[in-house]
Amino acid sequence: MAISLVEKYRNGCRPTNPRLPIVHIFFSHRPHAQKLNISWAISGTECELQKPNMTENGLGNRVLNMDTMNPNVKRVEYAVRGPIVQRALQIEKELKEGVEKPFTEVIKANIGDAHAMGQKPITFLRQVVALCAYPDLLEDDKFPEDAKNRARRILQACGGGSIGAYSASPGIEIIRQDVAKYIEKRDGGIPSNPDSIYLSTGASDAIVTMLKLLTSGEGKNRTGVMISIPQYPLYSAALAELAAVQISYYLDEDKCWSLDVNELRRAVKAAREHCNPRALCIINPGNPTGQVQSRQCIEDVIRFAAEEHLFLMADEVYQDNVYAEGCQFHSFKKVLFEMGPEYSSVVELVSFHSTSKCFMGECGFRGGYMEVVNMDPEVKLQLTKLVSVRLCPPIPGQALLDLVVNPPQPDEPSYATFIKERTANLDILAEKAKMTEQVLNTVPGIHCNPVQGAMYTFPRLSLPEKAINAAKEKGQAPDMFYCMKLLEETGICLVPGSGFGQRDGTYHFRMTILPATEKLKVVLEKIREFHKRFTEEFS
Repeated sequence: MAISLVEKYRNGCRPTNPRLPIVHIFFSHRPHAQKLNISWAISGTECELQKPNMTENGLGNRVLNMDTMNPNVKRVEYAVRGPIVQRALQIEKELKEGVEKPFTEVIKANIGDAHAMGQKPITFLRQVVALCAYPDLLEDDKFPEDAKNRARRILQACGGGSIGAYSASPGIEIIRQDVAKYIEKRDGGIPSNPDSIYLSTGASDAIVTMLKLLTSGEGKNRTGVMISIPQYPLYSAALAELAAVQISYYLDEDKCWSLDVNELRRAVKAAREHCNPRALCIINPGNPTGQVQSRQCIEDVIRFAAEEHLFLMADEVYQDNVYAEGCQFHSFKKVLFEMGPEYSSVVELVSFHSTSKCFMGECGFRGGYMEVVNMDPEVKLQLTKLVSVRLCPPIPGQALLDLVVNPPQPDEPSYATFIKERTANLDILAEKAKMTEQVLNTVPGIHCNPVQGAMYTFPRLSLPEKAINAAKEKGQAPDMFYCMKLLEETGICLVPGSGFGQRDGTYHFRMTILPATEKLKVVLEKIREFHKRFTEEFS
């Protein structure tokens, strides 16, 4: 009988009588023995069958399915927009539909999206982009002359005088020149070559492009890439997609998430047993941990990279976001060249910047750049070829980037307003960084390091054993269990530390400091109240 059922299924039949009892039969449908779960309704020896709904390719016979898709994609995880964020979106929809909740809104403190959290755009940046997008406004007296001049200059460099045209694949030439001048000024006169500048769709696009270039080999010769733990999930996701080997090195939480070169040595030594370490990624200021590296630390990292023959990748997208007294941003390129030719002539470096962070927060424009140093000329040609495949970065993003690296000057009409808005944005972030640290450290069971820079805090949670066991029963990491419960009870969306990596037995969450000050106070108070209830419930 089982054989006849199988044959009937292969002929496209299934049971029709809903009153008959259901049993499950597992059998091999294809030569590669994929198991299918079929429900049959059986009465004695009879089985009523009907044709199922068929796709064009036949049931279960799609060209692209979970067996045939790229297996590396299935290994990709991106916690910043993961399950907890999907649940937050569902809750927002439920609120709109009138479902009663113990809160009236979802507050997304999970991602560094400044404008979504209420930060106002910088006037000059938007004026010039508006003029570029709609050149007829160049005749409007409401716009200052320096904004009009910038727009004209950008438009003249665009095909057909329109930001709707493609650009050269590495980016618009005059904008790359302006980026090089910006880097030279930032780094105290150290030369920057526009031909070593590649504009990109945010920094993320450039980071993934470089990882593609670096990844090669099989087995023990497969490329290994060193990334910090905790890390920004872009790195682990990209490495998974490329089937490269992630080499984890741990930041020291007890020393304000500092980087210890001895930990780098431990990690690379262990990795050489199973892969070929070729690159070291550094995020400074740190995401999700908010630390700012000292000059001495950067020098130590550069020496380590030289000793171990590693390609350095410096993610510096938060370079203007430094708040703590005694902390200062030092670019890896500046420090590298100030260490002299022993290092500056041999260490290969790529550094990244973006329009999405700092005082701008223009995430949606997707503007960014990378600068390569000491890259093999033949590899550089391959890099140019690789970026040409995606034609060019978005032109509005390129235009916005030009205004970031070439802002109004003191003798121009927009300068005073620009400096006022820039300073205000950074000052408010500094105030919120301090407030977040202070409030969270008043909560028993939460420890928060100083937020020296960037836009996030990554506090450690002390969770009761009963809560840890409850999480395990649900198949969740304990801090995911905590954050999901926080979302359901308060509407606050945070990202569990497990999504960024952390030492075994420790639990954290990442929270952005971007909500408006009054709203941030509400968020912190709700976290305080929730943590107390959570601890009492599971004690």
